[in-house]
Amino acid sequence: MKLNFTDNARDMVVSFMDMDEDGQQALRVAVDGSPFAPHYELTLVEAETRAPSDVEVDAGSFTVLVDEASVKRLEGATVDYVETIQESGFQITPDPDAVAAAMDEIGPTGELWERVRHVLDTEINPAVASHGGAINLVDVQGTEIFIEMTGGCQGCAMSRMTLRQGVERMVSQSVPEVTAIHDVTDHASGDNPYFA
Repeated sequence: MKLNFTDNARDMVVSFMDMDEDGQQALRVAVDGSPFAPHYELTLVEAETRAPSDVEVDAGSFTVLVDEASVKRLEGATVDYVETIQESGFQITPDPDAVAAAMDEIGPTGELWERVRHVLDTEINPAVASHGGAINLVDVQGTEIFIEMTGGCQGCAMSRMTLRQGVERMVSQSVPEVTAIHDVTDHASGDNPYFA
């Protein structure tokens, strides 16, 4: 398995290990949640806590333990340590191919998926199509859905209003079980927004 650490991230892990009086000398990395909204967890642990199914990654000056369920999603990811004016911490950027593979493997299905997709296809997309856009359902996690805007909706200045006043309202009326709608669109890469 390949897991990349920037020099800054590697230095921070080593400094945290040096501060640890218990001598915990391994970094456990795990991921769960939707591939579009992953939750990463980094924890210092004793190297002896390695489970038989863990994959061990040599990060140079320390060992990384990755649980079996996280291996595919972390393959090729980059770990960085980011410091801004407002916050600092580790940031993991997944490899796009690993995200695509995870989505293919998960393959959203089920009644909630079908009902939300029906609302998008019959009620929402015909309206946004007049602006050259489309809204696609890309994932369902429990009662939360993840959508992606394409075409004229991607990068549109009105996309947030479309989401809040259009998509959320119509989906919640037709499928009240949905508790949250997450927009996972890369709006910065939109090349033909309807409203610039």
